[in-house]
Amino acid sequence: MSENEQPNEAAQPAQANFALQRIYVKDISFESPNSPAVFQKPWKPEVKMDLNTKNTQLGDNHYEVVVSVTLTVTVEGMTAYIVEVQQAGIFAMQGIEGGHLAQAINAFCPNLLFPYLRETIDTVVIKGSFPAMMLAPVNFDAIFAQAVMKKQKEAAAAAEDQTSH
Repeated sequence: MSENEQPNEAAQPAQANFALQRIYVKDISFESPNSPAVFQKPWKPEVKMDLNTKNTQLGDNHYEVVVSVTLTVTVEGMTAYIVEVQQAGIFAMQGIEGGHLAQAINAFCPNLLFPYLRETIDTVVIKGSFPAMMLAPVNFDAIFAQAVMKKQKEAAAAAEDQTSH
């Protein structure tokens, strides 16, 4: 091929492109139903955390991914505070398909969003006059792998039920 010749673009595979478009807080809520009485208790909190992710296709190659956390913190059976945060991002993904797309949406994107969610929760809790709440990191890759394995086992069990009848 001479210097002036261009490679045939149709023969080249499509390149995978991933771009973070925006990160934002979609929803936030903080309540401390038992203040100021809870401030009189010794600070030995019990923490319950609910974590969830969801995604929505916004159009061609654009997805909104939302990581939601609800923390309920109690002290001696009294609710100290409840904080709910939905941290969201808009991601552009081209040339990513099938299992790779599912992994990007359900693991890679939440991994990118979680540090922002942690910081938001920490800031809100401090503003409520409570000690900092720095959540431990979450391995969304492992959560996604477990979900895939569970679906595969369920599919195998369903197929076995079909063949045994």
